[in-house]
Amino acid sequence: MIGHKFMFSTGIENSYPTIVGPDGRTVRIDQMEKCRHYQNMELDFHLCKDTCIDFLRWGPPYYKTHTAPGQYDWSYSDEALAKMRALGITPIVDLCHFGVPDWLGNFQNPDFPKHFAEYARAFAERYPDLDLYTPVNEIFITAMFSAQYGWWNERLSSDRAFVTAIKHLCQANVLAMHAILQVQPNATFIQSESSEYFHPIRPEVQGLANFLNQKRFLALDLTYGYPIRVVMFEYLLENGMTREEIRWFEQNQVKARCVMGTDYYATNEHLVMPNGTWQAAGDIFGYYVIAHQYYNRYKLPMMHTETNRAHDSDDWLWRQWANLHRLKQDGVPILGFTWYSLTHQMDWHVALREEQNHVHPVGLFDLDRNILPVGKAYKRLIQQWGPVLDDERYGTIYR
Repeated sequence: MIGHKFMFSTGIENSYPTIVGPDGRTVRIDQMEKCRHYQNMELDFHLCKDTCIDFLRWGPPYYKTHTAPGQYDWSYSDEALAKMRALGITPIVDLCHFGVPDWLGNFQNPDFPKHFAEYARAFAERYPDLDLYTPVNEIFITAMFSAQYGWWNERLSSDRAFVTAIKHLCQANVLAMHAILQVQPNATFIQSESSEYFHPIRPEVQGLANFLNQKRFLALDLTYGYPIRVVMFEYLLENGMTREEIRWFEQNQVKARCVMGTDYYATNEHLVMPNGTWQAAGDIFGYYVIAHQYYNRYKLPMMHTETNRAHDSDDWLWRQWANLHRLKQDGVPILGFTWYSLTHQMDWHVALREEQNHVHPVGLFDLDRNILPVGKAYKRLIQQWGPVLDDERYGTIYR
């Protein structure tokens, strides 16, 4: 699996879900286009190196690359990977980030998993030297936003649609891992999953909070073949999943090749309200407590794969790092840390639900590629802590 070097990383924000615009037409929200990455690709990679970042969460736009069954356009990937190799940047390859090609429709399509696995294999065959992958990014969020909240892609709002989406996404994730391993047997899979928690605001919603705190684990439970508990087992069966499909995940997991990537934002903790809805709670527990919950469940090496904040970002960076460092001192095998993303993003203040073209200021650099205070702070953090974390004696002398 991964070598000894601690992975300080950032990401090229590459979301591309579809939404319905104000005129009723389907609109593709391509963050790499909106954040001007395509026209600044070489500069963006140089900015990573200038900030002492050697690992980059990056992926080609799936909807542009997989043009039809068995047909691919590798032009962007060829150019991007050549530039990264020249600079010594190691990509963590993100193959599906919130959307699919038009010809596949959406995540309700039962053919999506097999076509995605074919794509993953074709990618691995074209770039056999790559060995770090995130096959499907944030499965739980993808299924919630597309099939429970009705915001993206299929824009459905039901438990049955959610279960269908998460089933297909997890099948695609597992099949892709198998396909990649056939080509690159040394591959390591760094899941990037949102680490969530639901706080009951009153005693009468404790039951709903308990249910949601089990539901948050579904994407990883299925991916890792973790035994599904009774309440979730019944929920899956009631909403269209079969016992055979659940058992398939237990029989096909490749957990031994996985690193559990956990994403954490101030919006990841929720207050469950008396009317059955929930809203952002801020960092009540924080990454330290919630990451421990995920580690205690799966006992896998971990990586902090996403965090950012639009205001007080220097303070937020330090607080997330302090949480991660305490986890390492506790003996939790944390392999990396990520500020996401390299540049500011667009429209994430409304979760990409609307095309407002509003700058979401969370990057290490602004969209004119000027470094920001948080970018300078992250560079200092890497310079100061990198040599310490790469010291083989870390586990004994820094606790």
